[in-house]
Amino acid sequence: MSFGRRLRKKLFKRWARDAFFPAWRIQLLRWCGFRIGRDVYIADGFIIVEELAERDNLTIGDRASLAPRVTVVTSSHPNASRIGAVAPVARGPVDIGADAWIGTGAVLLPGTRIGRGAVVGANSVVSGEVPPLHIVAGQPARTIRVLEAPSGWE
Repeated sequence: MSFGRRLRKKLFKRWARDAFFPAWRIQLLRWCGFRIGRDVYIADGFIIVEELAERDNLTIGDRASLAPRVTVVTSSHPNASRIGAVAPVARGPVDIGADAWIGTGAVLLPGTRIGRGAVVGANSVVSGEVPPLHIVAGQPARTIRVLEAPSGWE
């Protein structure tokens, strides 16, 4: 990815974080190359931690709702630290399924998959997979309840 494209992506992400209108936020994030479905709501303060050259590292399904200050991490490493040779590097896409609801301040770590209709509690830290219609909460997030499928759910 060229310097100009990385710079544009970084600017769009920064502007999207606190865009006044949620629709602007969605459009700016799409311009960054993130896959975002229809009727998605993303509140302000949304942070994406990633290597700027990565592609296809975030997908948000139709009608998903993300509360304020949600953080999505698709890559994490110690940068120039001397522990870089021994510290684990975490890298992986994050997939938020359709109709999911992510609570305020939640952190989604690399490789996380949130199932359709799942709910992530406020300030939870999620790694791995959350099955559809499960409510998870805590640090680390654990299932606290399973929802019944609403009528008309396929």
